[in-house]
Amino acid sequence: MTNYPELFVLRHGQTEWNKIGKFQGVMNSDLTKKGREQARAQGRILKGLAIDMANTNCFASPLGRTRETAALALGDMDQSLWFDDRLKEINFGRWEGLTQTEMALGWPGAGIGGVGHDWHFKSPGGERFADMAARVQSFLDELNGPAIIVTHGITSLLLRGLWRGLSRDSMLAQSRDQGCVYHLSKGQEHCVWES
Repeated sequence: MTNYPELFVLRHGQTEWNKIGKFQGVMNSDLTKKGREQARAQGRILKGLAIDMANTNCFASPLGRTRETAALALGDMDQSLWFDDRLKEINFGRWEGLTQTEMALGWPGAGIGGVGHDWHFKSPGGERFADMAARVQSFLDELNGPAIIVTHGITSLLLRGLWRGLSRDSMLAQSRDQGCVYHLSKGQEHCVWES
């Protein structure tokens, strides 16, 4: 069991690039209509969880897709939102803006699309697992109370995995759904969907 505070983790809503299978990394793509609805649904889920907002901080990655998701999910909660670079998505280096097929053709030995997400950390000029884990760990270590966090797919895996004390393989095998809220409390995680 961890000693971290309670977390509510949201992955940004579907983007135009998610829809066509392009990897964004630190590049940006706008939310789709579905992505905007997913963000609104996350807001409704948060309201249904009866969170003590007076004692809960809200953080988000500064990238456009997370800013838009946070605005839609948290918009009418009248809550301050802090942007933190440590919550950005993995930097995919030369793979940013490419599809899995384009990546696999250009780097056939990288294991792209294989089991787990370990291959995500092998891009030329991109971020490695240890570096990304260190920045996410730094963020977690500074939390001093419950938090709502709006972030990205791979970042969410590391954030939630470190919080739960998972091994690297278990961490990377977690789900990273859009449109739900991952609630982490008392050493456990529950994925909450709108009913």
